[in-house]
Amino acid sequence: MKRKNNYKQFVPYIVLIVIIAVILLVFGLGNNQSHEITYNELLQYLSENKVTEITTSERKSDGVLYITGKLSDYQSNEYFKVNVPNTEVTSETIAKYQQTNEFKWEVEKDPGNSAWISVLVNVVPIVIIVGATVYLFKSMSKGNSSSMDFGKSRAKLSEDGGKVRFKDVAGLEEEKQEVAELIDFLKNPKKFQKMGARIPKGVLLVGPPGTGKTLLAKAVAGEANVPFYFISGSDFVELFVGVGASRVRDMFKQAKHNAPCLIFIDEIDAVGRQRGTGLGGGHDEREQTLNQLLTEMDGFGANEGIIVIAATNRPDVLDPALLRPGRFDRQVTVSLPDQKERLAILGVHAKGKILGPSVNLENLSKRTPGFSGADLENLLNEAALLAVRRNKEAITMMEVDEATDRVLMGPAKTSRKYSDKEKRLVSIHEAGHAVIGLKLENAEDVHKITVIPRGVAGGYTMMMPKEEKMAVRTKQELLDQITGLLGGRCAEELFLNAITTGASDDFSKATKIARNMVTQYGMSDLGPIQLEEKSEGVFLGRDYNKNRDFSDAVALEIDNEVRKIINTSLAETKKILKKNEKLVWAISDALMERETITKEEIEELVETGHIADKEEDTLKKLRDLAKEAGVKGYTKMTKEELEKVLKGESENKED
Repeated sequence: MKRKNNYKQFVPYIVLIVIIAVILLVFGLGNNQSHEITYNELLQYLSENKVTEITTSERKSDGVLYITGKLSDYQSNEYFKVNVPNTEVTSETIAKYQQTNEFKWEVEKDPGNSAWISVLVNVVPIVIIVGATVYLFKSMSKGNSSSMDFGKSRAKLSEDGGKVRFKDVAGLEEEKQEVAELIDFLKNPKKFQKMGARIPKGVLLVGPPGTGKTLLAKAVAGEANVPFYFISGSDFVELFVGVGASRVRDMFKQAKHNAPCLIFIDEIDAVGRQRGTGLGGGHDEREQTLNQLLTEMDGFGANEGIIVIAATNRPDVLDPALLRPGRFDRQVTVSLPDQKERLAILGVHAKGKILGPSVNLENLSKRTPGFSGADLENLLNEAALLAVRRNKEAITMMEVDEATDRVLMGPAKTSRKYSDKEKRLVSIHEAGHAVIGLKLENAEDVHKITVIPRGVAGGYTMMMPKEEKMAVRTKQELLDQITGLLGGRCAEELFLNAITTGASDDFSKATKIARNMVTQYGMSDLGPIQLEEKSEGVFLGRDYNKNRDFSDAVALEIDNEVRKIINTSLAETKKILKKNEKLVWAISDALMERETITKEEIEELVETGHIADKEEDTLKKLRDLAKEAGVKGYTKMTKEELEKVLKGESENKED
């Protein structure tokens, strides 16, 4: 498609060349050669029978007979011409020679009496050339930014609001209710005006990436069925100061002509950042653009019937003037979906995909806490791609599990082979995490353990919460989380007498939790005091510095409290692992053999101390059945081959 579009840019040039060539051919502007001769020479050629054709044209206005023609030795592009007084003797002489020589003779009427011929010859070629040139320049500038439309709005207009409706947006029930009255206002504004109510001029959609902010805005436009302008915040910001402000003015000017309508600005933080911040001062172009946006939304001019919807995942960097009532009156938080909403989202994205009977969307929704709508869509898409690669007729749970791991950790690095020593280290490390998770009351459920490397991790233990909770966490839950994070290092130290670098990420997470417990949550002997507060510089990046409301002496106490929490959890971790040493080694041995064990296998391992080889048991049963049925060569057949043969035997017996 891209190559085809490249060809189109040469079309204007080809058209111009063709037009010029036609003009040259029609009006005789080619490379014809003319020879000026005298009347006596013409008579001599006539007497020698060298003339093949003659054309005479008389002009009564000047009394001249114009004669052109060709000689027998001329090329196709050669001709002679001679001008003589227009008398009857000349015409009689030519007629006399024609009777004997029989050359072709044509007589043209007086062209001077035809005004339109003069116009055709003198004016039309100029008009055609000028028109072709204008067309050429318009075609070259079409689709490109020219100096004339440099300040024009880049907002795209959808007349019907698009095809997305609320039924296409799974979950987000409360968010839909928040924006539903915008649709009512656009459809029936008099109902609100009669009560004296003022509809919000702007709605800001805030939430993590991939939660459906843009999709929700499309659904609002689709339900209202009004013109829908959509643009990105970065489309306003240009190199030259004033261009962005000009585009804002033009966008609202266009919107007024199509009111009532919606304007959707995606990633508004690109243009709506706080003014006058940063190490190097402000950004003149962005600040002027923001000032114009503030004025258009709520200034001296009225924008009746225009509702602005914006989306961002960085509301903390937006200018306060943009968030005040009268501009963005309302903030709608689009948060990560819960289990019920994830099930609805999976149902939407599962349409058009062939799912096997083993795939249960409800169970899958329970196994994916923290996934956004975009993550869930990507998960099912990855599962579909894996099923195609494996030449399967339907997506099975095996592809869904692999896709989940891909989304969380990246593709498996199956080509990277561990040595036995390295594999034992990783298996003991992951077994330590798993045992702590299994034995602590407030720990999360262990769903999978693997020593197959993915991304930067040599292995990982997948743990899911027993039940979904809001943001509130208890002190004991945080302590148990720290204890679980320390399980890998403790297992290495206790059972292999080794300390590796594999626990660095665990330590980072544990230290962060412990410090937050001391400085922000008030969960230490220092008391319920918030000692640190994040101060995120708008242009300096997150966590560039923190506000410290304490002295150096208190800083020492904070460090001691953090160390105390870590050491207490470390002691608890060692105590649990020593008490369950057999289980640690059992899990490690299972990982050495299988590389990956699931929740069901872990539960079996905890109860019985080993994992039954279900594949071998199934294969043995199939071979016993094949032996009874008299199948030849059954000892060398695979499980799939045996199932196929036995199925055929059963069908034959029924027949």
